[in-house]
Amino acid sequence: MFGSKQLHQVLAAVGDLLAARGEDVGIVVVGGASLNLLGLLKRTTSDVDVIARLEPAGDADQRTLVPPEPIPEPLREAIRTVARDFDLPTDWMNTVIGAQWDFGLPPGFSENLTYRRYGGLLVGLAGRRTLIALKLFAGVDQGPESVHVQDLIALSPTEDELTTAACWVESQDASREFKHMTEEVVSYVQRASE
Repeated sequence: MFGSKQLHQVLAAVGDLLAARGEDVGIVVVGGASLNLLGLLKRTTSDVDVIARLEPAGDADQRTLVPPEPIPEPLREAIRTVARDFDLPTDWMNTVIGAQWDFGLPPGFSENLTYRRYGGLLVGLAGRRTLIALKLFAGVDQGPESVHVQDLIALSPTEDELTTAACWVESQDASREFKHMTEEVVSYVQRASE
């Protein structure tokens, strides 16, 4: 399990390995890792969820968001080495959340990033608006007792933030049942945040 300090350590280790090879890789992280690294919540997380890669685009300072797969081989090797050196599961950094690209990312995703540099690793951290939308979506999927809903409650989203997130979440599935489940989770979060 990773807290903020451990996350910084393992990301720095990956970045050092990349820098030693002359590599520069960019990723975008969501979930508990982003919440911790931004200081929005203090809780442990079991993994680092990579939702996108940052590809160089024209100007050296510009990057384009692309789906996370395929993970570049130098990053893949650094992840394996850090897993071995820190006695972590092999999937401690994974791209499972990357499937979201098939259905669309939350609005304003690319504008809602904060960047941290760890040697040869540039990490984009999804911001509050994006995290609220993704946590609501996961909460609708996994229910009010899930860590995602607990994270939402801890974030104390405003009514506007929840409304915006709910609009995006409802766009992911047009069924009446899904809309109803979204409304139920939003009401649950609002009651719990009062």
